[in-house]
Amino acid sequence: MGKLNAAAVAKIEEICARYKDEKTPLMMILSDIQNEYGYIPLEVQEVVSKETGISVAEIYGVVTFYSFFSLSPKGKYVIGCCLGTACYVKGAQQVIDKFSELLQIQPGETTDDGLFTLDALRCIGACGIAPAVSINGKVYPKMTVSQVREVIAQYLLAEEKEKEVATS
Repeated sequence: MGKLNAAAVAKIEEICARYKDEKTPLMMILSDIQNEYGYIPLEVQEVVSKETGISVAEIYGVVTFYSFFSLSPKGKYVIGCCLGTACYVKGAQQVIDKFSELLQIQPGETTDDGLFTLDALRCIGACGIAPAVSINGKVYPKMTVSQVREVIAQYLLAEEKEKEVATS
């Protein structure tokens, strides 16, 4: 997002104004901003602070505490690998390690092309199908290390097709 333009500031102020009568508006404000922009950088937190009177330190603490908020842009495809107990004991660490190896990023990072973000998640409530991986909400049950390359390839193929359609 970098330096905020006037339209972005106005939009953030409008989001803050929606919740002016709420006793504890911060989570709702941050959620709306995350949905609007995909992340909540420091510049945005400063605008929220000015509008709500909540310190930037407190806002930053909330943004960094909850995993569904992000300080930086996420990739087009967000790969969430569950590392909860059931998934972990069934090999989830090896699965996330394989994603990391193939994409050449660590959990919490995004590929240079902006396509993939890799996230290590705590329990996602899919213990019966462990280890579970979710990509933009689509759940891949009983994921194995040997399936990781194929899953990435599916998304890369979809990107190729999307580019072909866009150029034709």
